[in-house]
Amino acid sequence: MKMKLTVALVILATTPALALASPSCTKEPKAKWMPEKAMKEKIDALGYKVKTFEITGSCYEIYGKDKDGNRAEVYFNPVSGEIVQKGD
Repeated sequence: MKMKLTVALVILATTPALALASPSCTKEPKAKWMPEKAMKEKIDALGYKVKTFEITGSCYEIYGKDKDGNRAEVYFNPVSGEIVQKGD
């Protein structure tokens, strides 16, 4: 009984940490990723004003403002340039 309780507590303790992990955007090698300059141009064309641009895991990630001036945290597939996940 103690073992089941311990396992349950460990699962509960680690679940929030897993929810905060960045998404998986691609499994392609970096050699196939869109160059950062091209990705930044695509992001600008989508109307985002980028404050921070970085590589997070297998994604390009930005922090900045969307076209309406709202705070934006966006993860992009670095191969296709498609939006994978949005936050604020």
